[in-house]
Amino acid sequence: MIENIDISLVNWSRAQFALTACYHWLFVPITLGLSFIIAITETIYVKTKKEEWKQITKFWMKLFGVNFAIGVATGIILEFEFGTNWSNYSWYVGDIFGAPLAIEGIMAFFLESTFIAIMFFGWNKVSPKFHLLSTWLVAIGSNLSALWILVANAWMQYPIGMHFNPDTARSEMLDFWQVLFSPVALNKFFHTVTSSYMVASLFVIAVSSWFLLKKRENSLAKKSIIIASIFGLTASLLTAFTGDGSAYHVAQKQPAKLAAMEGLYKGKEGAGLSVIGILNPSKKVNDQQEPYLINLEIPKMLSILGYRKADAFVPGMEDLINGNPKYGIISTEEKILKGKNAIETLALYKEAKKQKNMGVSDSLRKEFESNYAYIGYGYLNDSKHIIPNIPLSYYSFHIMVSLGFYFIFLFSIILFFTLKNKIEIKKFWLKLALWSFPLGFVASMLGWIVAEVGRQPWAIQDLLPTAIATSQIESSSVQLTFWIFAALFTILLIAEIRIMLSQIKLGMKGEQHV
Repeated sequence: MIENIDISLVNWSRAQFALTACYHWLFVPITLGLSFIIAITETIYVKTKKEEWKQITKFWMKLFGVNFAIGVATGIILEFEFGTNWSNYSWYVGDIFGAPLAIEGIMAFFLESTFIAIMFFGWNKVSPKFHLLSTWLVAIGSNLSALWILVANAWMQYPIGMHFNPDTARSEMLDFWQVLFSPVALNKFFHTVTSSYMVASLFVIAVSSWFLLKKRENSLAKKSIIIASIFGLTASLLTAFTGDGSAYHVAQKQPAKLAAMEGLYKGKEGAGLSVIGILNPSKKVNDQQEPYLINLEIPKMLSILGYRKADAFVPGMEDLINGNPKYGIISTEEKILKGKNAIETLALYKEAKKQKNMGVSDSLRKEFESNYAYIGYGYLNDSKHIIPNIPLSYYSFHIMVSLGFYFIFLFSIILFFTLKNKIEIKKFWLKLALWSFPLGFVASMLGWIVAEVGRQPWAIQDLLPTAIATSQIESSSVQLTFWIFAALFTILLIAEIRIMLSQIKLGMKGEQHV
């Protein structure tokens, strides 16, 4: 049970994983998006035979290569942590969770690592069309890597295509295609990669804006901006569309996360969507205080986004904890009792099976299976444990959405002025584009905060609390490796930034400027 857990170990394990994931994600969006931008510019080069497009392609390819190499290093460490810090989790769902990660390594990573050598070193060794094919395969391979990793993550949010084997106490895959084509997985993949394309486009526009501000290589920079702004605008619109899909799936599968994202305590029919708000920091579940100090909302929009009906009932945190029979919502306390029953009957079943008392074991197995859906709740001792961090979820979600609409506006303005051939004289917009690049990472990171903090306390939704998923090791060991990784990743990040800046100063034509 939760009170018997070393909370220090859990917190440090979570902190280490979050540290590694955050550093890793500094490299992933640029890799995913820049690979396609490079493929597009090289396609134009092959079709037009114009040398300037080859220069543009080679320039962005160098920056892609630096980013790709360091991203791989951090990604490998991230996967190792499942074995070192989260062995209970790995034991419980390794048969399912490990499958997409294995496919990612065998298929996607091998694909991109095979053709990346041709992409970088094959310019004068293979035909232009084969080189172009290799570049496209690297782009496809890097995005396939993201697919399998996001399929694994989506399964944690919505476990499907599996069953629990009480004889081995492990989850086993029943239907691989259900896992792969889960609506949560597909939407998560498209939302994540399109948002990554947006970040990569901001990167290309920011660097190109710097060239224009320095009055360097104007023609090459403007061509890069046109490609990136079209790519980024398309991606940002798709991100908004898939974001709507994400909200719908969260409402269906993770109602507590939706309630946290909106600061919704009391459920209502025709619930409005909070646009701008300040939460009441002293608000608690089941008290009579107002949840907001300030709130501007769009009437009925949350019901529309979550359930596609203007008058649909959206449960709040109090409905999920206390239950709401009118809408078929059972209380968390009842779920806890069912979960404890599942844990107890599982232990009794294994003992009866050991004693070869088949009649009793069959009866216990049926009772266990009837309550298995709530087994994770059996490890909780307080119904309020199902509440995620509401302020962090709420503000992360709303800042992320606001930035998403800002990027649509920015891409549109930059594209308009570039096509009008006026971008060089628009110093304000060039500087704004340059300094907006970090905001792309802010929005992307906030999206992950909403996804991962919002589903707490679950490592696997409803089935395995995060506190139960850790390895049985000393928290001091995790603390030590946390600081080692923090130092190592910071050194790698500084190295990447310095290498990137030196390559950017060389310019698209490879000429050093002071």
